[in-house]
Amino acid sequence: MAKTNPPFMSGVPELLVLRLLVHREMYGYELVKAVRLVTGEAIVLGEGVVYPVLHSLERNGALQAVRKPVNGRTRVYYSVTPKGQERLDRLSDEWGRVSSGINAALGAPANA
Repeated sequence: MAKTNPPFMSGVPELLVLRLLVHREMYGYELVKAVRLVTGEAIVLGEGVVYPVLHSLERNGALQAVRKPVNGRTRVYYSVTPKGQERLDRLSDEWGRVSSGINAALGAPANA
């Protein structure tokens, strides 16, 4: 089982949720499972993290939510809006810059 995610992961749940939803609509628990799968369980987000991220992104217009009946129940499926695509693009650029910087620091000589 993966360890709890460290504090530096701030912003990562939003990035992962948007990235996964850009490909197809999903409901909350489906996203929880998808994050585990696509990250090889390196990142494990519980429902207590995913649902607040979904609700925040929806409030900000980055996601659209649609209720659909499934086996006598309703599920809320989320999809990315154009505003959400723009947010994903910005977050992806930021993460790429940060990760390049970290990789450079990790590869730098110890006495640099």
